[in-house]
Amino acid sequence: MTRLSVAVITWNEEERLRACLESVAWADEIVLVDAESTDKTVQVARDFTDRIWVRPWPGFAGQKNFALEQAAGDWVLSLDADEQVPAELRREIEAVLARGGPADGYQIPRKNFFWGAWVRHGRLYPDYQRRLFRRGRGRFVERAVHESVEIRGSVGRLESPLLHHSYRSLEEFLQRSNRYSMLAAQEWLQSGRTVRATDLALRPMGRFLSMYLLHLGFLDGWRGFLLAALYAHYVFLRTAKAWESRRHA
Repeated sequence: MTRLSVAVITWNEEERLRACLESVAWADEIVLVDAESTDKTVQVARDFTDRIWVRPWPGFAGQKNFALEQAAGDWVLSLDADEQVPAELRREIEAVLARGGPADGYQIPRKNFFWGAWVRHGRLYPDYQRRLFRRGRGRFVERAVHESVEIRGSVGRLESPLLHHSYRSLEEFLQRSNRYSMLAAQEWLQSGRTVRATDLALRPMGRFLSMYLLHLGFLDGWRGFLLAALYAHYVFLRTAKAWESRRHA
């Protein structure tokens, strides 16, 4: 019988983890790798699995790949603690397992929820993610941030979406933006790409106009405007940090 492992990484996710793990409690195995949380994340996880590892944080891709290496199932579903698998997606995944593919990995659409509502525009949906794959056929590409899965073999696409409850507040968005923009700036510099002073204005402006106008973010009302502004701010931080580092190099 085909077995499914769910791999989850965590760090201080006691508030959101239970909903995530409840949504995949039907899986054959849950593997959880925690980055030395200081809250009750591990205690929550123990209600669902005893396959828990606690280790220092090596980066997003490194932590997720370590979780994949612990999985024993024939297929692996990789999740973040703020994601949930609804019943419709469960049925699709079970159908893939029952027929053994046929693809080696699958892209799953993702609904992103901000401030209590699903945001449909601004390139935030369908937001396809490669998360389901045969064990040994998928691996996260080593990047500082915005890691993605590389699949050896054919890639299919599921129809039912994963639910993503990402940012709970403006403060949380800004905190993550500050952290992620530093990682992205370092990656930018390591790639050897040029950073120009004009990028400080043009890149954030381009992101805002793309999300809000070109990709119809205005149809999501105030959420669409706020998200376009916040993502533009993230792009500004990333660019400014890369530009500052290049000037002082």
